[in-house]
Amino acid sequence: MNMSHVFNPLSKGLLGLLCMLWVAAVQAQLPDFVDLVKESSPVVVNISTTQKIKQSRVQLPPGMQIPDLPEDSPFNDLFKHFFDQGKEAPEQEAKSLGSGFIISSDGYIMTNNHVVKDATEVIVRLSSRDEYEAQVIGTDARSDVALLKIDATDLPVAKLGDSDKLEVGEWVLAIGSPFGFERSATAGIVSAKGRALPNENYVPFIQTDVAINPGNSGGPLFNLDGEVVGINSQIFSRTGGYMGLSFAIPIDVAMDVAKQLKTSGHVSRGWLGVLIQDVTRELAESFGMEKPRGALISKVLPDSPAAEGGLKVGDIILKFDGKDVVTSSNLPPIVGSSPVGERVPVTILRNGKKKVLKIKLGELEEKQAAAEEAQGAAVVKTGKLGMVVEAVPDKLREDLELDKGGAYVEKVQSGPAAHAGIHEGDVIVRFGNKAVKGPDHLRELEEAAKPGSTASVLVQRRSGPLFMAVKIPE
Repeated sequence: MNMSHVFNPLSKGLLGLLCMLWVAAVQAQLPDFVDLVKESSPVVVNISTTQKIKQSRVQLPPGMQIPDLPEDSPFNDLFKHFFDQGKEAPEQEAKSLGSGFIISSDGYIMTNNHVVKDATEVIVRLSSRDEYEAQVIGTDARSDVALLKIDATDLPVAKLGDSDKLEVGEWVLAIGSPFGFERSATAGIVSAKGRALPNENYVPFIQTDVAINPGNSGGPLFNLDGEVVGINSQIFSRTGGYMGLSFAIPIDVAMDVAKQLKTSGHVSRGWLGVLIQDVTRELAESFGMEKPRGALISKVLPDSPAAEGGLKVGDIILKFDGKDVVTSSNLPPIVGSSPVGERVPVTILRNGKKKVLKIKLGELEEKQAAAEEAQGAAVVKTGKLGMVVEAVPDKLREDLELDKGGAYVEKVQSGPAAHAGIHEGDVIVRFGNKAVKGPDHLRELEEAAKPGSTASVLVQRRSGPLFMAVKIPE
């Protein structure tokens, strides 16, 4: 008798049962976002803005004028519209979309600064489809946070979480309006915490792999308890769309900014006044450290809180106001969030020995930030082209016979600048068709350049001037 006919049906049944149990076990470990989306969606709002943008007229070649055409010529309006230099260019309206969320029942709403920047009109649409014109209470470009107010009451309010308690690998959910598709939900995990981005030194970003696209900006990032732990702010992309790297502003940082905007209309940040860099393995060995950590001071600005508090070049900041400084990028957000005018403990390593100083922080102001830019910046910034620039040293300016302006390239990392052939020691004197007034001005020109375009850059070397073509990253 062939026993396989007896056991075969039984074996198949057992195998099927095991498969069902395995699937059930896997599903039990995966989060169910259905209830979370239902409960959290009402606090998410759609934000549409209107900006007025001035058109730039096309410049006629030198010596050329608009031809004197007959009054009834069909080309008259064409030439006057595009080339009439005597009249101001007409303004055009531009519209953009973003997201936000309600933080109080009486109508206060959080979003990104870049969502409402330069807007002449801000319209907020609730989940109920009701629309309100919003008042911009305040904005903060450094943290990319904006606080809005609509004339409404009894609104659903977002539950706020503690971004410090977030763990890498934890599930998170985003709800927003990518490309205008309202109340879209996407999920992922926390990829990293405390990320520092170029030109964003005062925010320790939360990195996630949640799919974020244009229109998600300003929307909430939820944990599995339905608490907002961040504001979706930026993506890293070479195409303009999602590529697996998304960044959110920690809710603790955002709410501190919102509180200051609500009470005073501006944000007060601590100012230390130092130029810092990372401690490499080689530097750590030279300083007698077991492993690289901390922020190495390479310059102390005169008349700064750092100078008055006794910090010196060569000191390594290990702790600031009780918080560990693991890398140099950790320091700016800690300093920025520390109380202005109060003395805070700073643990440093000096000549191989730990020492604690009490330093009274000043307030970071725009003129101080500009002064730091002119001296190399308080924190090394690579910028979107991948280079660190500072003011042109006096001796080099004299050697190159430069009257004024220019930006000295102190360091070049892998990126568009390196690909174009820009070297350390070059002086950038023109970007596009504009003369570079200084490092701060070069940063403005970089940011204003159209993503994906190519800009001509004139560099001055000891061997002579040289034009280069730099591809602006998308």
